[in-house]
Amino acid sequence: MRQKQNQENHNSVQFIGRREYLDDLESLWRKATSSLIACRGRRRIGKSTLIREFAKRTANAYIEIEGLPPDKQMTNQRQLDHFIESLAAQTQASKAPVTNWIEAFQRLDGQISDDVRTVVLLDEVSWMGGYDVNYPGALRTAWERFFHRHPKLVVAVCGSVSTWIRENILDNTGFTGRFSRDYVLPELTLSECAEFWRGAKDRVSPREIFDVLSVTGGVPRYLEEVDPGLSAEENIRRMCFSTSGELYKDFDAIFSPLFGTETELKRRILVALSDGPQSGAELSGRFELKRNGRMSATLRELKEAGFISDDPGLNPATGADSRTGKYRLKDNYTRFYLKYVMPRKTQIETGSFKFASLGTLPEWTAVMGLQFENLIVNNAMSLLPYLHLGNSLVESAAPYRNARRDAEGVKCGCQIDLLIQTPMAAYVVEIKRVREIGESIISEMQERLSRLPLRKGMSARPVLVYEGELAPAVEGSGFFDAIIPAEKLLARP
Repeated sequence: MRQKQNQENHNSVQFIGRREYLDDLESLWRKATSSLIACRGRRRIGKSTLIREFAKRTANAYIEIEGLPPDKQMTNQRQLDHFIESLAAQTQASKAPVTNWIEAFQRLDGQISDDVRTVVLLDEVSWMGGYDVNYPGALRTAWERFFHRHPKLVVAVCGSVSTWIRENILDNTGFTGRFSRDYVLPELTLSECAEFWRGAKDRVSPREIFDVLSVTGGVPRYLEEVDPGLSAEENIRRMCFSTSGELYKDFDAIFSPLFGTETELKRRILVALSDGPQSGAELSGRFELKRNGRMSATLRELKEAGFISDDPGLNPATGADSRTGKYRLKDNYTRFYLKYVMPRKTQIETGSFKFASLGTLPEWTAVMGLQFENLIVNNAMSLLPYLHLGNSLVESAAPYRNARRDAEGVKCGCQIDLLIQTPMAAYVVEIKRVREIGESIISEMQERLSRLPLRKGMSARPVLVYEGELAPAVEGSGFFDAIIPAEKLLARP
């Protein structure tokens, strides 16, 4: 079938990860009725690729229609025309124009067979339907009148503007009970990321892999750009410090004013958070904005897209939700771009940004140390098996900051890279990426533990996650309850 051929052409690249999602999607075929699903997440996270892979593995027909990117001349009719053209290119559907979305969806329905497993992907649905306030209603009507009656059909709506999908479709009362799944795709795990080095994975040092992952995070599209035959240094140079590099260009592409609302405010928020975590009140004050719906909605959209996290955690002194949660710039790529690429754009564009090695660049070691810390925090759940918490109730896993002062105004609080809490214990995780880690790490952790307020009956368990050379005396001291070399996190579970 032409649909199947089109789908196969999209899947020449090896698919990595997302096993639990593929298994769950495959279970939809065991239903006796059709399925409507949503797939959301930041751009480049692999939403469309997941649906294509699902179709490749389990379906007999696949139709993909993507909304046109916004521009100043975009209209609803252009979106409709593109829909019909895309459908005709993949099927035997007519190219005759339509004037509304009900007609467009009815044209699509004519290409779906009750006897053939079919996956339909409506990609970047916020672009597709963003020029017609009646689009959500038309999609609901089409689902009820046309699509739902096909027993072997899965319709997926995908998009990077998660809030548009949620507000216009998922939270629309007309869709209540219609969606079988709503996925918000996270980044790939560290072990999944390591698979992008393919056969070279076992001969490339963990430090090189972590150097790249500290820049890319677990974003599949960025990892596809990794050349396993090049060093981490050359990969980063090519992707980030060349005007043609994917990671050099992508921030401006993601936050183009054409893509979504409040783009400039989003950029300003991310720039502010690149200097460190801040509360919603602090951000509002910085931009002289009232803490109103505009700021709250923008923060929520950035959070849903995976760019920031509020990391509330629990208060270890009380066990209650923390009231001191601050927003953290979670996305490793965005952190790196704002801290290290954007300030040097003029030099890069003029060709004057030259360096013999990354290690010679100003503040490189400190920046990469923070990038590595952020990467491990984002993968906190990967630590649980090494803490023997695989089957335990984890109540909280987040960075911890306490800015207390004593009666004389002297700081007596503490900052902990990652605090993992169970009902009976607080695992105080120190994350280090340095060439050599000496015995001083013990006294540093003892100081943090002495300042950490814990409720009665709760144990404090020091943990070290590191990348570098660990002094034998550290492990021999028996001080840490767990010492985890970061390279273990790259291994397949």
